[in-house]
Amino acid sequence: MKMNAPPSSSEKETLLDIKGMTCASCVNRVEKALAKTPGVQSVNVNFATHQAMVKHGHEVDATQLMKAVDGAGYVAKPVVDDVHSHHTPSEHAEHIRMESESELVRVRNNLWLSTILTIPLVAISMAWHVRPEWANWLLFALATPVTFLCGRQFFLVAYKAIRHGSTTMDTLVAMGAAAAWGYSTYSLLANHTHMQSEHIYFETGAVIVTLILLGRYLESKAKSHMSDSIRKLMDLSPKVATRIDEGGAERQVALSELRVGDLIRVRPGERIAVDGVLTEGESFVDESMITGEPLPVSKKQSDQLTGGTVNQSGSFVFRAEKVGSDTMLAHIAKMVQRAQGSKAPMQGLADKVSSIFVPVVILLALTTVAAYVALGHGVDSGVLAAVAVLVIACPCALGLATPTALMVGTGRGAELGILVKDGEALERAGGVKTILLDKTGTLTEGKPKLTDAKVFGAWTESEAVGFAAALESQSEHPVGRAVVASAKERGIAVLATTGFESVSGKGVSGSVGGLYGMVGRRSWLLEKGIVLAKQIEESTTGLEADGKTVFLVLRGTDMAVLAVSDTLGEHSREAVEQLKALGIVTVMVTGDNKKAADSVAKQVGIEHVEAQVLPADKAGFVEKYQVNGATAMVGDGINDAPALAQADLGIAMGTGTDVAIETAGVTLLRADLRGVPQAVRLARATLATIRWNLFWAFIYNIVMIPLAALGMLSPMLAAGAMAFSSVSVVLNSLRLKRFV
Repeated sequence: MKMNAPPSSSEKETLLDIKGMTCASCVNRVEKALAKTPGVQSVNVNFATHQAMVKHGHEVDATQLMKAVDGAGYVAKPVVDDVHSHHTPSEHAEHIRMESESELVRVRNNLWLSTILTIPLVAISMAWHVRPEWANWLLFALATPVTFLCGRQFFLVAYKAIRHGSTTMDTLVAMGAAAAWGYSTYSLLANHTHMQSEHIYFETGAVIVTLILLGRYLESKAKSHMSDSIRKLMDLSPKVATRIDEGGAERQVALSELRVGDLIRVRPGERIAVDGVLTEGESFVDESMITGEPLPVSKKQSDQLTGGTVNQSGSFVFRAEKVGSDTMLAHIAKMVQRAQGSKAPMQGLADKVSSIFVPVVILLALTTVAAYVALGHGVDSGVLAAVAVLVIACPCALGLATPTALMVGTGRGAELGILVKDGEALERAGGVKTILLDKTGTLTEGKPKLTDAKVFGAWTESEAVGFAAALESQSEHPVGRAVVASAKERGIAVLATTGFESVSGKGVSGSVGGLYGMVGRRSWLLEKGIVLAKQIEESTTGLEADGKTVFLVLRGTDMAVLAVSDTLGEHSREAVEQLKALGIVTVMVTGDNKKAADSVAKQVGIEHVEAQVLPADKAGFVEKYQVNGATAMVGDGINDAPALAQADLGIAMGTGTDVAIETAGVTLLRADLRGVPQAVRLARATLATIRWNLFWAFIYNIVMIPLAALGMLSPMLAAGAMAFSSVSVVLNSLRLKRFV
């Protein structure tokens, strides 16, 4: 199975915020409701983010999707992320922060009121075992607002679920709290003897509500940290920019007012507002937030600028080309958001269990009461055991196990310049056995450079390079451009050429400073009848054996052998060594000749080489290695598109172009091959966290439910344990924030 493709032109994606979900059972209900909507092609609801990603046809609108969610008993509203909108990343970040804080305040207020009422309730119940009837009425007065006011959300959600013919975690909590309150109230009204206090359990229901509210609060607080990565990304965008009006006047405007074509002034120390092209001035720009490179990059006229990066020195003017959610920063944030809202395939088991879990637990609780009564242990003991079963079995930890780890892992990846498309891509990255590496631009820098210059005759190396550069300055060949660039780097003047002639595929000739000369292949010079000395032949053969492109320079009796090669990436060898240490087989796939390919492979330590492979044929080689297990392809995301699509996992190198972000399972924002093994390690760490979360969530229920049914676990301890299990899953996932 291949990774999910981005939506085609016939599809739309709508992201919905879902209110009211409390467990994995809720997720299943929302997914089923949305999937039944005509025109919906796929649905992915995430419990950790409380969002639904819906792919659908153009005939479906957000209103229809909201009605479907409402029909399931929940509330939905679309998240504004349309790429044609002018909502800025910072505005979106503020919206997320306010939503998170609002939820925390609501839960905290309920928790405070519940705690204030529950403390005296428990104190009286525990310290005063034989109480007069008026004291029990006091307990009733304290417990009722805790159960039905502070805990009203549990009853409301449970009611909605029952009305729609289903059950959720809140059904269990509501039944447990209501059972304790209801039985106690019945005893208060029906039993007026001195034994009345022995049948009163108001503190049980109140403590259940209070402890679960505490768990919800701690969970919400911990979950707020999981979205820090996306908020940090969006906050990189400044809130205002200095726009230059048609008359030349400069004034500060909000980013939402910027339009394509606007001229914007950026002063030293300011962040660049949106993506664009520099039109006036020059400076050094800190692009570390995109590339990961610590050194500032020189920017001159016509150079591309990325929104969110920082101007280091000079003042300059640039023209806006992409604004709002069209910017690179917004695209990255949207991809992170999509990844955090996705599911990993291993979550399927937890979803299936959760869908049948609640009804089974309710049946088990009723059976527990019946068993206690049948065995002569009394209704009191049966009710307490049943309440404990209902509370301990809440499948919250099970629902949080996968999405919390996925959310933190993909968020941490974004901070490191590793963009993971979705949960499926992450799971595939963790299971990769073989990685195919493109040579040009991946293992190498993708820019030919003059690497060798050997002179024969009376001239110097600088004179030979300068003469060759003068002739090649009128050529468009990549080799010629490399020679000209080398001459400029060395400070060698490139003189004018007269009588220039070019023979396609062979070389060029002309006069420089009144002296005639030639630059070209050895075979061309031999065709011209030029005799080459033995040392020249040996030098040429030796350089060609290293896989370099070799050509000769002739000026009268002076000759030179020049070699051009695509230089190895600074960290390529280290990256290959790291991949080997992870137990991954590395293969180089290139269109270059065998000699050049073997030379690069030897330098980086790759043992498997596929040379002279056309781009269209690379997919076939990916298929060849897939026989041995999950295979990844690393390329530039455009020329290697067929191979990236065929691979179990496509990894795009570079600066995260729109095409790469949409097509690859993993996009590395840094031009550093070490990001590949780092991405694999991150995937493995995230998957290990998910497995541990699922293990403890399952074990917790398997062990605790029988203990509760046997009366070995009080309802209050059950509530505390349930709250702790959910919080522990979130905290365990948050450990991924320390991944390096």
